[in-house]
Amino acid sequence: MTNRVKYLSILFSVSLLFFGAYITKLEPLYSFSLRFNDFNFALQDKKASQEIVFISIDEASVNTFGRWPWNRDILAQGIDKLDTSNILILDMVFSEPTRQDKLLADTLEKHENTICGFFLRHKASMSINATQLDLISDSSLERLASEIANERRFVQGNEAEVNTDFLLSSCAFNATFSTLRDKDQLLRKYPLAFNFQEELYPSLGIQALRVRLNKDLLIQSPDSFILGEHVISADHQGFASLNFYEKESYQQYSFLDLYEGRLNKTLQNKIVILGISEVGVGDIKLTPVGLLPGPLVHYTFISNVLNDELLHDNKALTLASLFIFLLLPLIGLHVKQIYTRLIIYAVGYLLFLTATKIAFFQIHLYVDAFYPLIALIATAIASESILYQEQEQKSRFISDAFSSYLSPVLLKKLMQEPERLQLGGEKRELTIFFSDIRSFTNISEKMRPEDLIRYLNRYFTPMSDIVTKNNGMIDKYIGDALMAFYNAPLDVKDHAMAACTSALEMLDKLETLNAQLLDEGLPPLNIGIGINTAAVIVGNMGSNKRFNYTAIGDGVNLASRVEGLNKTFKTNIIITEYTKNHIQEHFLIRPLERVQVKGKEEKTLLYELLKDTQNNRNKVKHYEEALRLYNEKNTADALTRFIQLQDSDPVCEYFIEKIKNIST
Repeated sequence: MTNRVKYLSILFSVSLLFFGAYITKLEPLYSFSLRFNDFNFALQDKKASQEIVFISIDEASVNTFGRWPWNRDILAQGIDKLDTSNILILDMVFSEPTRQDKLLADTLEKHENTICGFFLRHKASMSINATQLDLISDSSLERLASEIANERRFVQGNEAEVNTDFLLSSCAFNATFSTLRDKDQLLRKYPLAFNFQEELYPSLGIQALRVRLNKDLLIQSPDSFILGEHVISADHQGFASLNFYEKESYQQYSFLDLYEGRLNKTLQNKIVILGISEVGVGDIKLTPVGLLPGPLVHYTFISNVLNDELLHDNKALTLASLFIFLLLPLIGLHVKQIYTRLIIYAVGYLLFLTATKIAFFQIHLYVDAFYPLIALIATAIASESILYQEQEQKSRFISDAFSSYLSPVLLKKLMQEPERLQLGGEKRELTIFFSDIRSFTNISEKMRPEDLIRYLNRYFTPMSDIVTKNNGMIDKYIGDALMAFYNAPLDVKDHAMAACTSALEMLDKLETLNAQLLDEGLPPLNIGIGINTAAVIVGNMGSNKRFNYTAIGDGVNLASRVEGLNKTFKTNIIITEYTKNHIQEHFLIRPLERVQVKGKEEKTLLYELLKDTQNNRNKVKHYEEALRLYNEKNTADALTRFIQLQDSDPVCEYFIEKIKNIST
């Protein structure tokens, strides 16, 4: 199985895992996602509706009237201070009768729009009687129940804890204030209604809105309801996602202020929620914005609907985002640098995260940002593992194949850029280097094969080290010849100078080696080197399974021919005019002659490369005087000068022979 096929199989498996985890709300991922997305509430600055007021039985009230529960006449006197037109929500239940019930009931009857609450439980200490059931059934959602008669959408309540008969009969409306928490025990959703005793009962928030808007709750689509002009998105159980506000934006007053008559003007035309906030007494809810008194949860829902700020969850968009981030690392498979890939992953997710925040704040769209993140992380790890394995395989191959032909510095760079070795070639300016041992046939005939191999290895080892040390690449060994080039597969600055430096160092090394060979009774070596700089084709030549990284072209052939001309000129190192143009004045060189080598139509000016010593400088000076006479056609004087120099300068023998041939 190839690495890419392995990656696709991993991607498929991871995709199934995350899609399944998201759809089934698999723990602990589901709870992690809830907490991760709760951060949205900390970033927004929406304010709760000022049409609603929370009258709180708080610390100041308890300090004044004593521990809860109070005598109900205290509540009656406080409620008496409200305008009778106020919508009053009682977020408390009076299930046990007292002597003050009639007084409180009489007070509630004065108000046209009083909404009393009752609990729905799995088990209750007392059962609801027929009279109580008949009283609360007047507040049921008959029209909505008939519209969804064949659907089991809403949560079923088993037992109910309701107010006493006195109070039930005095309340204009009844509703349930039960809620359900998420798996991580935080409250994020609000019920629209509950099923109980074959009736559908609204929540406190829905009942308050029905009264306020004088409209009934109707179903609009499988995932949304309509109340007046307001659309309410809800899940399959009829729960709406709450959009919480800053705690400071809720309009709250103490019951003590109401009792003492300080809120008369403040409460005009308001939805008033009367509930408990005192710690240890009231129903405190754990929410994404921290601990909130239960009444503020109803406040949040009513405000969300009035301001059209309820969250609507688009699961299809989340699944699409999840799919995109599962595939994003596929792009990374085609990007060379890991830092670039990481930037792509980070920027891609940050753009998505920013878009989700904007959608949340502007249009109240809830898109889960957690599952796409962990999907991206998981598939990125998988893709990076695959890429690492591929890189390791390529690096091992390159290391094995090129460690003997490249310097450690170039080898390290090549392992970082293995794409340079793809099958195929590129046109590139190289300096091509050929060296050859003179009269090697005579030497080889006098040695046994195994001795000859050791003899050659002693020569090639230091010479190869010199090439790689100067950032050249050894192309091949051809018998006693060595071919190398500079500036491939990686860039080598001043590659012509590097080749020339290698040639001079080889001659120095050869002197040391020859001294050792003579001491051992072995024949010394003499070499010729040819160097040319040209644009040639370089790359992997061969098949996908077996190839050779090499250079081909006229420039390579010219370097090989030039190396052979060392025999003609009795030199050790010859460079072409093209190489000379790249090395400026850094080396000691002297012109030889413009020659036409085999396979080239144009003549090429050749130069001898010499070690920069005072003796060689003097040699070049005298030689150039003779060459000037030769180029000026003053052959007689030129011949005299070359003859004078030939004992110390073997190159002069070439020109002496040439002048004599011209004369004859």
